[in-house]
Amino acid sequence: MNIVISDDYQDIIDQLVCFSAIAHHNVTRYQKPARSDDEMVARYKDAEVIVAVRERTELPRTVIERLPNLKLITLVGRTTRKIDYGACNENSIRVATGKSNSPSSPAELTVALILASRRHIALEAEAMRRGDWPSTLSHRLRGSTLGIFGLGAIGALVAEAGRGLGMEVLVWGREGSMQRAAAAGYAVAGGQNELFETSDVLSLHVRLNPETRGIVGAADLARMKPAALLVNTSRAELIEPGALVAALQAGRPGFAATDVYEEEPIEDANHPLLALPNALCVPHLGWTEWDNFELYFTEAFEQIVAYEKGEPLRLANPEVLEK
Repeated sequence: MNIVISDDYQDIIDQLVCFSAIAHHNVTRYQKPARSDDEMVARYKDAEVIVAVRERTELPRTVIERLPNLKLITLVGRTTRKIDYGACNENSIRVATGKSNSPSSPAELTVALILASRRHIALEAEAMRRGDWPSTLSHRLRGSTLGIFGLGAIGALVAEAGRGLGMEVLVWGREGSMQRAAAAGYAVAGGQNELFETSDVLSLHVRLNPETRGIVGAADLARMKPAALLVNTSRAELIEPGALVAALQAGRPGFAATDVYEEEPIEDANHPLLALPNALCVPHLGWTEWDNFELYFTEAFEQIVAYEKGEPLRLANPEVLEK
């Protein structure tokens, strides 16, 4: 079979142990994302199978309808917002999904960003390269307040780490988050305003959906302390467009650490966040580590093997079988 793996940013998928499951096929990998529909069609036109790498891979209707050979899209992970399922159903294309959710990696990155930003690790390391010794005073974590907006699987691990570092954990979110917070012995904020006003470090762990898009607005950020840190390893769209850059320029909050952006990948060094000295930016590293890749790609490749053998698939679009 002709299999295309797009958006292999790290250029390492063929080095995974699980790659052996599909290595006997004609596998083509692309490291850089396609920049247009025509470029996507050129890449995928001969493919019977496309491996869609989480939110990196976009497959709109305008592309799907031009891929007559495509029979299967297998997702790396459980969901994506960038595939037109309606077009897949109409063109008898099965979309197979993963089954696992691994919160450890993004939680670890969140904690790393908190430590790196509050203790000015990246800032001081860069200053050292310039010959400065040392240049700033940082903020310790013990005794400060860690705000958790959304106490789900990832938020719970971050809260646990914060408690272990001697931070006071304050939670706000939906009813389930507040119930879990009470059960864990964490303080529950009186509302979103209190969460933003009180937190020394505020970490976003809200699931993105139409109701939560832009749930953090300019007024929320303006309530934060001048020395506070906002951390976002969830989704950039949780924050009102342009609000974070404007808030950092205004000094409330004083710092931000982010792993997610509205348009990815960012290959323009002139991106407004990258120009701010009080923003620590990393390139969507939350899930990119070896164990996670082996887990997610193993599940994706297992679906290709099942398809090859005519076995049932885990379908994200089971209605396609009606066709």
